[in-house]
Amino acid sequence: MHILQNETAYVRKAHIFKGFFEETEKVLHRVIVFSQKNDMITGVEEKDIMTKIDLNQPVHIHFIGIGGISMSGLASLLKSKGFVVSGSDRTRSAVTEQLKAQGIRVCYGQRAANLTDDLELAVYTAAVKADNPEYVACLEKGIPLISRAELLGQISKSFPVAIGVSGTHGKTTTTSMIALILLEAGLDPTIALGGMLEAIGGNLRIGDSDNFLFEADEYTNSFLKFYPSDEVILNIDKDHLDFFKDLDDIRHSFRLYAMRLPENGCLIINGEIPRLSEITEGLPCQVVTYGILKEGDALDCYNFAARDVVFDEMGCPSYNLYINGAPCGTIALSVPGGHNAANSLAAIAEGVRREIPLSVIQTALRRYTGTKRRFEKKGVIGGVTVVDDYAHHPTEIKATLTAAKAYPHKKLWCVFQPHTYTRTKMLRKEFVEALSLADNLILADIFAAREVNTGEISSRDLCKDLEELGKNVHYFPSFDEIENFLLNNCVNGDLLITMGAGDVTKISDSLLGK
Repeated sequence: MHILQNETAYVRKAHIFKGFFEETEKVLHRVIVFSQKNDMITGVEEKDIMTKIDLNQPVHIHFIGIGGISMSGLASLLKSKGFVVSGSDRTRSAVTEQLKAQGIRVCYGQRAANLTDDLELAVYTAAVKADNPEYVACLEKGIPLISRAELLGQISKSFPVAIGVSGTHGKTTTTSMIALILLEAGLDPTIALGGMLEAIGGNLRIGDSDNFLFEADEYTNSFLKFYPSDEVILNIDKDHLDFFKDLDDIRHSFRLYAMRLPENGCLIINGEIPRLSEITEGLPCQVVTYGILKEGDALDCYNFAARDVVFDEMGCPSYNLYINGAPCGTIALSVPGGHNAANSLAAIAEGVRREIPLSVIQTALRRYTGTKRRFEKKGVIGGVTVVDDYAHHPTEIKATLTAAKAYPHKKLWCVFQPHTYTRTKMLRKEFVEALSLADNLILADIFAAREVNTGEISSRDLCKDLEELGKNVHYFPSFDEIENFLLNNCVNGDLLITMGAGDVTKISDSLLGK
């Protein structure tokens, strides 16, 4: 627990927030307690705090960890609204260079000296620890601090139509599908993505309408700080067990997220989620379900249903669409995988909710060709097709490798880089099962991300498990060794997928000379 002792400094700093925070008659006298869970700052317990950000009253905001995909998007959004924006990150990247090109001051390395005297608010990510020098300096100087989630929440609150897309998997893809539908319909939305979408030139689009579309991440309960008018819940799976206790804990958070919808709001939810009523029961808003029909299912089993899913020669699905049991034509996608048929149903439901003609929705979905690092074809070398994918959870790996099975190839190679020690340890059995779908496997070292290696789990352990299943699997401690092995063993007609949420994408880039 960290307690801000310098209340006088905080009150003095808050005094300059005229027009920035919502007016209140309450006395500004409080102690702010910053709580932690597993050494992560999870939020603030605040008394009488004023937290409404006015996008029409710009001030100077500093982003601690500005190079992240979500933080960079929010920084760009506020910069477009006239805010003075600065930030810091550990290393230089293409994202930070783009931010600098927008006139945003970016510092490399995080230190107290990065904070200027005119700073009025600081934003931090879930990866920021309580001993971060900039975080500590803000506390000492009485500079108000909010989490990335709280900032996104306040931005969402300022839009009459705020569509939050949540779920353990598929958020970026489904948000991208909805984005193209809204754009095709001419609704001019503001969009905040967790990935790069070519159609909007990156991960952010600034619109000029009441519509705001964004990803709602469950990690550290971030989405419980958002104010959506519409919600999409794609799935609820066991993940982020460095924060959540178990699957029931995760389900409880999604229930709380659903409860944030207003009475005139709408919850679009995957009807195949187990014990669905525990999430939806008693909600005052409209509840809309979607799902893939199995043999024997009634046509009105879900409000939006796909039936007779088939795949073309590139593994892209098409299906017959039913809305409340009535046939509504065929949907054809240009991205591979049966999981994308389910994602598209959620997008269709949101499009219909926005009263967009089905013909417009069909056109938009057909034009969607994917997002960066989501089964992204990077190129061909020596007749070997190279694909890069962000999958880092067993469910995602299984979906990606299943999609790859329908993609033209001789042998399927998968280079997998596990993401975080906790996830690898807790889901070890599930990882082995999912990875076994590939013909040939190469494992890189675990990408630590926010964690420290305790020596309890390693990629060698996964390699041993897969060997016991009779799989053709290899482990190499360096990317150079992996590249050399691939160059010597992949043959014309093979399909190679580099997979993971870390920096494994460097391997595909290097192989293709990018």
